[in-house]
Amino acid sequence: MYKHDTPLVDRIDLLTALGLLTRLPISVDGERAVARGAASAWAYPLVGAILGVICAIAAALLVAVGLPSGIVAGLILALSVVLTGAMHEDGLADSADGLWGGWDKARRLAIMKDSHIGVYGVCAIGLSLLLRWLALSTIVAMGAYWVALIAVGALSRCAMVLLMATLLPARNSGLGKSVGRPPTNTTWLAIAIGIGVAVLTGYLLLVLFAALVTLACGWIASAKIGGQTGDILGATQQVTETVTLIALVTMIT
Repeated sequence: MYKHDTPLVDRIDLLTALGLLTRLPISVDGERAVARGAASAWAYPLVGAILGVICAIAAALLVAVGLPSGIVAGLILALSVVLTGAMHEDGLADSADGLWGGWDKARRLAIMKDSHIGVYGVCAIGLSLLLRWLALSTIVAMGAYWVALIAVGALSRCAMVLLMATLLPARNSGLGKSVGRPPTNTTWLAIAIGIGVAVLTGYLLLVLFAALVTLACGWIASAKIGGQTGDILGATQQVTETVTLIALVTMIT
């Protein structure tokens, strides 16, 4: 639980966030990480930016060897999935199945917890990959992948922090409950980092699209299950990433 004398930033926070949101070989002091809990959520946008940098470097190398933009976009998506362990894609699939496959809160949460994937989940992942691939193909062809991958990576993880802070956990167990709710100053720091990255990359308008998507995802989650779960957070990241990539395409073409 967060204490008032807990510092806003701790040296372990970025490592904790990397360990939680990626499959990078990160060594973390488990006891300290658990003690920090949601107080380390300010670093989520930084994790998104770091993943964006890694993917952008890969894109630059692939472009340099002469691969077409469509192939580069597909390989970037594959790398992103590997780096995160498909954590967010799994959340998207579970959320789609549960939110639209159940008739009440209890049934929706039960479906989301089930390891099996249904038609809604398959369609959600398929459409997400297709739309992101199409957007990234255009972005790579225009040479804007550095900006896109870093800004979108940061803003889509910032969206997760906002839902963690504004919605109560929908169930009494699971990732959303165990991590906890980030304190107000942690949330504002995450927002500042997300906006800062968007400013530095020259696409501040993306913040508006990310905010609108986050609001929509939060409203749907609140109406359907009365709060957020780890799956909802992952789904929000995916939807935010998809929409901001499409928005970026409209800005650069």
